This record gives sequence, structure tokens and C-alpha cells, in this order.
Amino acid sequence: MSKLCFHRELQPADPHQTPVLIVGQQRHLAELKFDRVRCKLDPRVSEDTFTKAISYLQPAPTDTCSLYLDLAKVAALPVKASRHNSESRAHALTKLVQTNSSGVTESIVVVCERECLFASGCAVARAFPLYSRKTSKGGTNGDPAIPKPATVNVEFVLAGGGELSEQDVKVIENAASGIRLTANIVDAPCNEMNVSGFLAEIDKVAKELKLKPKVIRGEQLKDKGFGGIYGVGKAAADPPALAVLSYEPEGATETVAWVGKGIVFDTGGLSIKGKTAMPGMKRDCGGAAAVLGGFYAAVKSGFKQNLHAVFCLAENAVGPNSTRPDDIHTLYSGCTVEINNTDAEGRLVLADGVCYADKDLKAKVILDMATLTGAQGIATGKYHGAILTNSGSWENKALIVGRQTADLLSPVPYCPELHFSEFTSAVADMKNSVMDRGNAQVSCAGLFIGAHLGFEYDGVWMHVDMASPVHCGERATGYGVALLVGLFGHHSKAELLQKVAAAAKCGSDCDLEPTLKKARVD
Repeated sequence: MSKLCFHRELQPADPHQTPVLIVGQQRHLAELKFDRVRCKLDPRVSEDTFTKAISYLQPAPTDTCSLYLDLAKVAALPVKASRHNSESRAHALTKLVQTNSSGVTESIVVVCERECLFASGCAVARAFPLYSRKTSKGGTNGDPAIPKPATVNVEFVLAGGGELSEQDVKVIENAASGIRLTANIVDAPCNEMNVSGFLAEIDKVAKELKLKPKVIRGEQLKDKGFGGIYGVGKAAADPPALAVLSYEPEGATETVAWVGKGIVFDTGGLSIKGKTAMPGMKRDCGGAAAVLGGFYAAVKSGFKQNLHAVFCLAENAVGPNSTRPDDIHTLYSGCTVEINNTDAEGRLVLADGVCYADKDLKAKVILDMATLTGAQGIATGKYHGAILTNSGSWENKALIVGRQTADLLSPVPYCPELHFSEFTSAVADMKNSVMDRGNAQVSCAGLFIGAHLGFEYDGVWMHVDMASPVHCGERATGYGVALLVGLFGHHSKAELLQKVAAAAKCGSDCDLEPTLKKARVD
């Protein structure tokens, strides 16, 4: 539960009192003049010791060398980063910080190029999760004591010279807060982070940003036609909800909506999961958590356009009111869905969410984010989320921004004319799960959501499946926050985010896929 403090400049400190880790790529460390970090090492480490330690580093892929006892260290990141990895080596940076963190008030000094600044700051934030219910002995009257949080000072040295601006630091700080908020929600169990608990987190963010959330909950969902969210969550003791945060600054000319899957726990419903598959399903709200963290960071950093965050919240529980296989629900799109798998619930709530973003919020760029399929981890792995979109240029932009922010992405095929037939139903507009589970599951699951917008939708629609990157081991990663603020950085007042987005050079022409009605054959 460390407190993170980001600084423009190095803060003088004796490593005997404040342990320090200096970390960067070996080539940047080799070029680093001792005088630039002297204030973090005096009087315990000499220039000769520092220079020799760096020369002894042999990253394979990483390496660490002690400079003074175990209180001052220098660490080297991997030498190589492939074209599908982040140039910042952010994943290795997070692991190095986790491994070498002392657990007391300390300093982390990151040596990097300006292009890697944002990703590096976010990587450090991922190393310090907030959620914990651990106790320690030493409380009064026999009560357990909660450990006091340590302060971690995060500082940067830009390779090649240059300084950070106050705005740079604030942007990284906002993103770090969003990442840690997101990870905290995902790490919390459902007995705390149920629908009501998630709504309380939304309220906290709303109050800080001076906004008022809109909430449609329980039977209201049924009355207003949200058959997807209501059908999934109606068996739970804590009613389901659609919640919306809207930020509409003066002078805005465009409208963007982020839609998050917020299944606070997923038993699978009557298509119940096995005993080994159910633990960890507290993380099924990872998409909605990332949308909340991303919304916070984007607004705090000066978003210039209309931005809406739509949260589709439900607990997929088992009870007398559970949706049954063979039930047919009418979703907010007006389409009927025959339920053939109650464990394919995320697409149902998201279908309602994206339709609300289109019909009620009039968004022309809609991105939904979800821990949607186990197949995502098989298709694109533990580190790369999958992106499915009707826009070729936004796909390319998302891939580049993913590398810029270290929330990595890989594309999956967008081809509804070949894949959507998997959902054919004899009695309804569609089923909610595919006939052939061996046929592009990640794409098909996303296409179910897109079908409720309509494949003739003339705006931009992006679907990000991040079921595996949402966690690393038993801890949430905060995946998605950096991606969202970076991908829409061109709408930000912050220069740092503008540069992240500009790296992708996406023009205003979004190169939409042709509609199915006007499908072309290349």
C-alpha cells in the first residue's frame, strides 16, 4: 500500500536512510554521468564504484548490482525489444522494481528516453498495488494492526539530457492513480467489490471530477429495455446496473464513449464453471475498472472532447431467478437473443452498453473493453490484448499506441460475413454463443457485440479483449488505463499524451470497413 510521489528532479537523499534503485537500459546507464545521480548516492557510493558497477552489468535479460549494502542498487533492463514489444521494456521494468523494492520509504530512479517516459512511469505504478487485507501483529488490545504505507519517490533522468515539465509529472501521476485504482477494483473480492461497491468507486471518481453519475438499476433496467444487463444480473442479491459518467467540456465538437464489462463475479450462471475455473472470476470486471481508471486519468489531464464512460455492472450468479439456457432476451438494440450458454454473459451486457453509447449518447467513436474470452489468452497471449475493429487505421493506431504505453495489443480478424453465421438461431435473431468453438472465438465474441450496433454502423467501433493481460499471477495489472489515455491523447491538452498519440499518425479519415450491404471483394 505504498504512496507514490512523482518528481521532476532528483530529490537529494542518503541511501542509508532512503534506499535507492537506479534502473534503465544498459546503454543509457553507460552514458549516465555520475554527477546527474550523485545526490541520490552521496556519501555512500563513489563515482568509481558507480562506474564499475555499470560496466559489470550483463543483462540476460536483466541484471542488478549492489552499490552500497542492499540499500543502493543499479539494474539493467533487457538489451533487446522485438517489434511486438514496448521499446520501454515496461514489463521487465515492473518486475525489476517489484523484485528490488525494499518495502520502506525509498526512491526509484528511471533512466530512459523521453519517448519511453510515459510507459516507464506507468510501469513503476504497476509494481505497487493498493489492495491488501493483510494484517500484522502489534495492534492495541490484541487487535491486528494495519501496516503503515511507505512512500516511494519516483524520479526520472532523461537519456540525452532534457527536463520534465510540471505537466509531464502530473500526467504520469494521473495515469498512475488510474492504474492503481483499476488494479484495486480488480483485486478486490466480490464480497467487497459487488455492484454496489463498484458504484461507490464510480461515485468517488465523480465527486473528485465534479460530475454526477447516471445510474439505471434493478427493475429499471428491465423497464427500459436493457435485457442483456438485466438478464445476466437478475439472479444476484445485489441488483445489476448501467452507470454512466459524462464529461462534456465547453467547445467540444466530438463525442467518444468507452464501454466496460463489469461482471463483478462470474459463476458461469447455470452453465456453471468448474471448481478450478471459478477462482479468479473477481477479475471479470477488469474492462469496466480500466474504463473508470482511464476516464479519471483522461479528464484530470485535460480531455478536450465529450467523453462518456459506460459501466455494464452485474454479478453472474446462480439462483431461482437465473437465466436458463433456451431463454430468449430482448436487448437494448431490439434484437432477440437465444441463450445457449449463460457463461457467455459479458457480450450480453456490452451489447446493451454500446447501443446506449450510440442511441442515447450519440458517440461516433465507441470502444468497449472486456475480459471477454479465455480464447484471447490462447490467441494473443498473456501480455497482448486482442483488438477487433471496423476501422483499419484505428487498428494500426491502437497497435502503435499499445507499444508506446506498454498496454500491448494484437489484431484479430474482423470478418463478420464469414464469422457471424456462428450465432444463427432458428427461433431468435441470434444465439449468444458460437456453434463451432474452434472458429475464431475471440473475433466471434466481439462480433456479437458489434452486431447490436449493426455492421452498417457508420462510426468507429473498437473492441478490446484483455482477459489475460488483466492480471499477472495473483495480482491485477491495471491494464487498459494507459492504452485508453494514450489512444485518445490527441484529444488531450497534455503535450506528453499528444506525443504518445502522434506516434501513430492516425488521420481524421478512419478508413472504416465497408458495410455488409456494400461488401467488396478485393
